[in-house]
Amino acid sequence: QMALVLLLVMLTACAAVPQDLSGKMFTFPEVTNTAHVRITTSRQEFSAVTVCLRFFTDLHNRDYSIFSLATPSFDNDFLIFKKENGVTELNIRNKIAEFVGQEYGLNVWHSICTTWDSASGLGQVWFDGNPSSRKLISSGTNIKGSILIVLGQEQDSHGGAFDTNQCFVGMMSDVHMWDYTLSPCEIQHYMSDLTFTPGNVLNWKALDFQITGRVLTEDKQKLCCY
Repeated sequence: QMALVLLLVMLTACAAVPQDLSGKMFTFPEVTNTAHVRITTSRQEFSAVTVCLRFFTDLHNRDYSIFSLATPSFDNDFLIFKKENGVTELNIRNKIAEFVGQEYGLNVWHSICTTWDSASGLGQVWFDGNPSSRKLISSGTNIKGSILIVLGQEQDSHGGAFDTNQCFVGMMSDVHMWDYTLSPCEIQHYMSDLTFTPGNVLNWKALDFQITGRVLTEDKQKLCCY
């Protein structure tokens, strides 16, 4: 029995080895309330956050989740959410700010970065190189608790309660997360695919994740230049 326990521990340790996803993307090929990527972090508290990622989709007539971080206390502790009307919603500690003016073109890669810190309470959305207005969302308390991060679905409870009407369909890549607000220069470097400081919480080149359902890890498609 002890040998079995040791074997299970070894298998778990092997399964948890972070992967270098350079040049890769997650493909979410269908509407579902089950398929998702769960990303693991050992961190349990944040006084500031920056999340950057790239995505590609043809969804245009409904809402969908771009990045969902939940704790037992708040199902939307840090949620990036695209509304049907073109509004980007940043939901922190279950408090919402809406950002308008981003051009969500279909079937093209978009880069999005969001920043927030608890001291000022201000959040901001950078989209394809352009910043939004800075808006008050939630101040005075840190994101804290057992953190679950999900791509492809929106958590309406801690780790679950997914809804097909809010799922993401398309591709995602280059997911990074920092425990501080990136400078505008660093964000622009990320947006332009230049050299930038990788996330110190989530790093696409060393990502610890689990896939549930039909989500594929594929080579990122790049168009040839002639």
